[in-house]
Amino acid sequence: MTNATFSHDDVRLDLPLVPASQGNNGYDIAKLLGATGDTTLDVGFANTASCCSAITFIDGDAGILRYRGYPIEQLAEQTTFLEVAYLVLYGELPTQTQLDEFSASIAKYHVIDERMREMFRTMPRKSHPMPVLSASINALSTFAVSRYGEDAFDLDRATHILLGSVPTLAAYGYKNSVGQPFLYADETLSYIENFLRMSFGLPTGPYPFDDDITRALDVLLILHADHEQNCSTSTVRMVGSSGANIYVSIAAGVSALSGPLHGGANQAVLEMLKGIRDEGGDVHSYINKVKDRKDTTKLMGFGHRIYKNYDPRAAIVKKHADSILRTRSGTQDELLDLALQLEDAALSDPYFQERKLYPNVDFYTGLIYQAMGFPQNMFTVLFALGRLPGWIAHWREQFTDPATKINRPRQVYVGEVERPFVPIDQRG
Repeated sequence: MTNATFSHDDVRLDLPLVPASQGNNGYDIAKLLGATGDTTLDVGFANTASCCSAITFIDGDAGILRYRGYPIEQLAEQTTFLEVAYLVLYGELPTQTQLDEFSASIAKYHVIDERMREMFRTMPRKSHPMPVLSASINALSTFAVSRYGEDAFDLDRATHILLGSVPTLAAYGYKNSVGQPFLYADETLSYIENFLRMSFGLPTGPYPFDDDITRALDVLLILHADHEQNCSTSTVRMVGSSGANIYVSIAAGVSALSGPLHGGANQAVLEMLKGIRDEGGDVHSYINKVKDRKDTTKLMGFGHRIYKNYDPRAAIVKKHADSILRTRSGTQDELLDLALQLEDAALSDPYFQERKLYPNVDFYTGLIYQAMGFPQNMFTVLFALGRLPGWIAHWREQFTDPATKINRPRQVYVGEVERPFVPIDQRG
């Protein structure tokens, strides 16, 4: 591995190689502007590394996803979400003692300030739960400071406050939208069980847990725990680079995730499947529309900006979809059948093979969330709950990195050149 050289006119610039432990290396272009007066242009940052990170590795061509070196398949099969959260945050899988202490500390923060509970009642019932969640996390920063003072910004305490409080905030946002009373957390329940009960339980009786549902949600959160420098994670880092506290940085990540191009794909898949069903269930006709360049029909849940192979998370989700929607009940699920037919038809079609379009993690998740009882507008909230450890880990990594600078991208200006000012009475 050697450095690269940039040359233009009489300028010759050495670009130091920044080696990766695995995957693509980087070339440091920090001196380019000073030496040449010009910048690189990379719309969407598709070819630009904004940082060095030790949290997550993705090989899109091979379909590989690893947290801190551990394959996602092994983590999804053998761990819990809180184990994975600890791994993502601290770099190692916890011992049983460490996990117990971590879980107990987080559980303390499931109970939020009573005034925050009242805040939800000021939100319109029909509000989308994502801006409600973002607003409540912003508010959490002020409540945390009022309760814990400067200790609220202690890295570990802030981490535990967020991990403990955000599920409660998400559940309360949902409860308010359906006009049901809020429930307090139950210290005898697990992290996932508490969220399910606070979302769907009523004070009039016990909540009937389903082990398959509980485990499926645990796995889905694991699969979403981190995914490198995506839009929302980059947003958390961007906001945090200014010195903004961890709470408001995470709230900004929630806002970025709320965009349909980032967090709304699973909802779009469900709407697509329902549309196919309502038009008679002809999967091959739908595939032909997708391939027709004159048609605007899209195949939702296929393809990924990073993965050019089968998304490893999709295969795991597919197993749980089949278990929950069919195997466990012994009945047929119409939308799942359509999804399976659509996948088979696309994967066997040269059109999609040549374009390396494979199912992504969103293809089956909406079906599972719907089976759990969540409305479509809650799907992205569940995505946010899963991504929370990753957002926090990236904020912490950047905060403790001495090389961190406030993010300030450049631009290539293409507007008007200098022109004289025209008084208003002379403008025609």
